[in-house]
Amino acid sequence: MKAYKNKENKDILQRIYDFNFRQLELSIREIGYGDQSINKKMKIYLNLFHAIVSEIHFWDKLDKHEKLKKLSSFLEDFKEIDILVDYFDGFSVNLNKKTLNFFLKSVISP
Repeated sequence: MKAYKNKENKDILQRIYDFNFRQLELSIREIGYGDQSINKKMKIYLNLFHAIVSEIHFWDKLDKHEKLKKLSSFLEDFKEIDILVDYFDGFSVNLNKKTLNFFLKSVISP
């Protein structure tokens, strides 16, 4: 989202954000949680999402060791963090080469 954050993409990025969390909420409901549990879970997920975004905001300026440390704080039991760091680095490069519309065409209606 950060790669495409500008005035002209503001509305579509907000719609993507809203859609993702609406889908998460629907999934939690489908599992069978009640309204109170859903509210608690959504609060946890939203806080976690914003904590991750805050921590990786300057991802491109971090060295590999710092990236490993940041991801490890969220994925304590995951053993292959270095593979994720390489993946996210490549993904970031790929995002910067393409427009937001490239990723959205045929996915959303105008």
